[in-house]
Amino acid sequence: MASERRATIVVTRPDGQSSALLAQLASAGFDTLEFPLIDIAPVADEAPLRAALDELYLPPDAAGRYALVVFVSPNAIDHAFSRFGAPWPADLPVAVVGPGSVAALARQGVNLPSHRVISPSTEDADPRFDSEALYAAIEAYFGANGLAGKRVLIVRGDGGREWLAERLVEAGARVDKAAAYRRVLPEPSMQKWERIHELLAGQPHAWLLTSSEGVRNLAELAHEHLTADEIVLLRRTPLVCPHPRIAEAARGAGFDRITVSGAGDERIAHALEALFPPDTAAAIAQAESPGNSRDPEAHAQASATANASSASSSIHSSSAPTDAHPATAPAHQTAQSRMTDSNDSKKASPQPNVTPPVPPNTPFTPFEQQKRRGGAAIVLLWFVVVILAVAAGAGAFVLNRKFDRADAQLAQRVAQADDQNADLRAKADQAASATTALNTQIIQLQGKLADAEAHSQALQQQYQDLASNRDDWTVAEVEQILSSASQQLQLTGNVQLALFALQSADTRLAATNGPQVVAIRKAIAQDIDKLKATPTTDLTGLAIKLDTAIDQIDQLPLAGEAPIARAQAQAAEPANSASIAAATGEPRWKVLWRQITSGIGQQLSSLVSVRRIDNADAMLTSPDQGYFVRENVKLRLLSARLSLLSRSEPTLKSDLHAADASLARYFDASSRKVQAVRELVKQVDQASLAVAVPNLNASLAAVHQFKRGG
Repeated sequence: MASERRATIVVTRPDGQSSALLAQLASAGFDTLEFPLIDIAPVADEAPLRAALDELYLPPDAAGRYALVVFVSPNAIDHAFSRFGAPWPADLPVAVVGPGSVAALARQGVNLPSHRVISPSTEDADPRFDSEALYAAIEAYFGANGLAGKRVLIVRGDGGREWLAERLVEAGARVDKAAAYRRVLPEPSMQKWERIHELLAGQPHAWLLTSSEGVRNLAELAHEHLTADEIVLLRRTPLVCPHPRIAEAARGAGFDRITVSGAGDERIAHALEALFPPDTAAAIAQAESPGNSRDPEAHAQASATANASSASSSIHSSSAPTDAHPATAPAHQTAQSRMTDSNDSKKASPQPNVTPPVPPNTPFTPFEQQKRRGGAAIVLLWFVVVILAVAAGAGAFVLNRKFDRADAQLAQRVAQADDQNADLRAKADQAASATTALNTQIIQLQGKLADAEAHSQALQQQYQDLASNRDDWTVAEVEQILSSASQQLQLTGNVQLALFALQSADTRLAATNGPQVVAIRKAIAQDIDKLKATPTTDLTGLAIKLDTAIDQIDQLPLAGEAPIARAQAQAAEPANSASIAAATGEPRWKVLWRQITSGIGQQLSSLVSVRRIDNADAMLTSPDQGYFVRENVKLRLLSARLSLLSRSEPTLKSDLHAADASLARYFDASSRKVQAVRELVKQVDQASLAVAVPNLNASLAAVHQFKRGG
């Protein structure tokens, strides 16, 4: 029932971000109505945010790494961490505005002491959670000039306040801003607008506004959905704001009952409990009940009691209600003085003596005694009537005189009040004219100050441009030298020329100071060491060996074209047949016959020559096809020569292996010329291990990083 609840609190945070506060208000006896004035949506283009987040995982000693990341709200934390592909770097500090953002980081696994979290202190007597307090915490953490020359990333919504970024730039930091979400104007449902109409009709309620943009959205939606009378009632409704800046925005929008609670759900709940204590809620409920609606005085008295209690219990209220009219004060004082004079006149009027003295009694008979008593009573009654009449006349005369004096005093006080009102109006007009003139002067001074700041920024920019031009020119010259040396190194393999170019670039950079230039010189020193460690290769000698092999290809015999010596009949000289017969005991004719047959056999065998060839393709190659075999081998060796001069080691080895395989397959392996050519090919193949040359990618990458502003 209405009497069991204090009031209705209209919560304007985005959907899904008020569950803890709603539960706390419900436990405190409040009804709540979620009426979001801002919707959180993803940004249209996430490429800048993803590019900025990718740079968070650079090595700690990399040039251009972020020194600090600032999240302006829990929404920025939730939307940014949803796009992370790895845990947060433990050595990268992160700064947040208030306890809500600290809790959002804790939900993502980023908290003390494993990570470096910077936020305003919560131990102060009056803690503040805004950009000013965050900048003070950052300055206390890094020192006055701790961020000079370093990069800072601010993750925020689309747009937003620029104060913190401007202060960091003034401190010497290079600030990058990335939008993680965007704020859009929602369209509440008709049921919620019907509930707002019911609240404005007279039910006790208050609004919770947690952002300046929400104040502007409320004013815009009110002009579209509320009547003029409801807008007036809305501006007189109590507002609770967690920050003075939001209160200033509400005051500028026309609201006049504003309470600044401070950040955090607990402070907001305490402020609402102070606005609607239980006795005030009961008085408001009783004043709004049907039984008391016919008594306007009682209703006004209850409302006044509720307003007085609410005003006395609110904390840091920015302004009082504007529905009190000073002009009614004199009339009220006049009525009060008239009542006081009437009471004084009643106290001062004389009281008649209704008991006059009676003579002593004399002895009478009972009848005579009763008769005398009756006559005395009548006389006494008339005496009392006469005294009362005289007293009434005197009292009326005195009272009339007092009324005349009261009227005269009232007229005098009214005249004095009119004079005072006239004086106050004149002073107000003078104050208004003086305020207008002062505002005009302030506007003029602000314009001049803005012009001076613009001139100062332009001069500072020109100075920075002049100071950085020399370094930029030097880096541009170094980039040109390195590019030419890299191209010559890849085309000709001239290591000495590239080494001379690197040493010349390092000499030019030695006259320039700066952390980025030091990073470039470090990369150039690494490339110099790499070139000095490169082994030297006699490319000319290897090319000569390939030319010698190519020239000898035409003279190499194929496997089927090996020269065959002319066959001649050969036989051993016959021995003395007589001595053989005598020694063996055989007949001489048998010895002669054996010598004749063996001599014939030896002569026949000397006329036939047998060779073994394992490769059948060599035997099937005709003399006409041998020409193409030699040409193919020469083409392979010519391709290997080109690969050698262009320092393409994979292509060189492929051509050399193919040429050696053709020599072994189609040519006579027993020929000394073939063996000499294959030996030349093997020598070139073994020396090709040192053909590849290093590159200058490290130096070029450092120069490109400097030009990108890293």
